[in-house]
Amino acid sequence: MKPLLVLIATFLLALVVFKFFKGNWQTVKSGNIALCCMLILTTIGHFKFTQGMVMMLPEFIPAKRELIYITGVLEFVLAIGFLFPKYRYVIGVIFIAFLGLSLPFNIYAAVEKVNYETADYTGKGLAYLWFRVPMQLFLIVWTFYFSLKQS
Repeated sequence: MKPLLVLIATFLLALVVFKFFKGNWQTVKSGNIALCCMLILTTIGHFKFTQGMVMMLPEFIPAKRELIYITGVLEFVLAIGFLFPKYRYVIGVIFIAFLGLSLPFNIYAAVEKVNYETADYTGKGLAYLWFRVPMQLFLIVWTFYFSLKQS
């Protein structure tokens, strides 16, 4: 929920700032700035809630902690990439693939009732997927519109 709020709030704020200072809305820039800010927030989660995120990975995945750190760094690189129009298309493709690849881990975490913030098994369970799956789809559409279609 927090990433979605950051995405929308940053988008709206950027729109207003561009309108005020540049005289037009600059929706594409605002959409990509919003993606950048949202990904910086999720990057922080990889380092602040590492243990809980490790719990989101099934037992057969090796080097879990390292994988969480690597994906955190990847999210940061993607975040910065959205700010550069020259790289936006490829960054958008990578981010959409990342969203697709991470969904099974979110499903696993929901089934196991992982609460990544508290690193325990008190999560919302399958009910979490009623929010997470549509959000993933929304992020894919957002990325497609602002980063792929507009490039």
